Amino acid sequence: MRILLVAGGWSSERAVSLSGAKGIHAALERLGHDVTLYDPEHSLTGLFEVARKHDFAFINLHGQPGEDGLVQALLETAGVPYQGAGPAGSFLALNKAAAKQIFVDRGLPTPEWVFLPAHPGKEWVPPFTFPAFIKSNNGGSSLALHRVTTQEELAAALDELFAKGGEAIIEPAVDGVEVTCGVLGEEALPPILIRPLGAGFFDYESKYTPGQAEEVCPAPLPDEMTERVREYALRAHHALGLRGYSRADFILTPAGELSLLEVNTLPGMTATSLLPQEAAAVGLSFDQLIARLIELGMAAHSS
Repeated sequence: MRILLVAGGWSSERAVSLSGAKGIHAALERLGHDVTLYDPEHSLTGLFEVARKHDFAFINLHGQPGEDGLVQALLETAGVPYQGAGPAGSFLALNKAAAKQIFVDRGLPTPEWVFLPAHPGKEWVPPFTFPAFIKSNNGGSSLALHRVTTQEELAAALDELFAKGGEAIIEPAVDGVEVTCGVLGEEALPPILIRPLGAGFFDYESKYTPGQAEEVCPAPLPDEMTERVREYALRAHHALGLRGYSRADFILTPAGELSLLEVNTLPGMTATSLLPQEAAAVGLSFDQLIARLIELGMAAHSS
C-alpha cells in the first residue's frame, strides 16, 4: 500500500516521535509498502491533500497534536484509514483528569488527584501529604514530571509547569513498583515490570535511554496478579472507547494493590519502547506488530 507515516509535530515530544518513526519507516518498507514521511513541524496545513494520495496513515505523533485526536479527526474527514484510537478516545485518554474520572466511574482504582487549570499560587497545599507527583495534564513520555517532597519543591515545580502554559494534575506518590500492560486488538499482552536505575521513578531519561531502567518481560508476578493487570488494562482500554492498541501504566503496591496511572493511545515505538517488547513476548516481531496494527486499522475503518 501507499502509507503516509505521520511523525514529528511541534510538541515537546517531537524528538521521540521522529526517533520511533525511523524504525517504523524501515519496517513498513520491509513489509513492501511505499512510505512517505509527513512531518507537521509547524502546522497541519496540507494534510488533506497528501493523505488522500495514500491508502493508509500510520500515526507516530506524541503529545499534541497526535494523541489529542486532532490528526485522527482530520484523517477521518479526509476518508483515510489509520491505526489506533479514534478522536474521542484519544482526547479522553490524553486528558489525565478526564480519564481518571472515567476510571473511577468504571471501578478501576486510580490515585486521588487534583486538576489545576491555572497556577494555584505559591502558598497552595494539596489535600494529601507529600511526596506527590505533579505533571502536565495533557503531556506524555514523563516530560515535565516532578516528584515533590516539600512545599518549596512543589512551588518550584508549579512555576516551571505553568511557565509553559497548559494545565497540570497532582496526585500522591504511591509506593510500589511500576507495571505496564499493552492491549493489541482485544487481547491484553504480557505485562512488564519496570525498575528505574537512576531517578527512582520512570522519568523521561529512564524511558528513552538504554540501560536507564530494568524492564522485565513478562513481569515476574504471581499468575493471579498478572491476570488482574491484564484485566484492568483491557477494561481501561474499553472504558475510554479505544481500539487497535493502547498501553496502561500501573503502580503495584507491596500490599498487592494496583493503581492505574494513565493509558497511552500511541505507545512509543523506539528500540527501547515497551509495547514492542510485550508483543515480542507473544511471538510477534516488530514488523509483524506493525503489520497487525495496519490490519486492525483497516478493519476498523471498513466497518
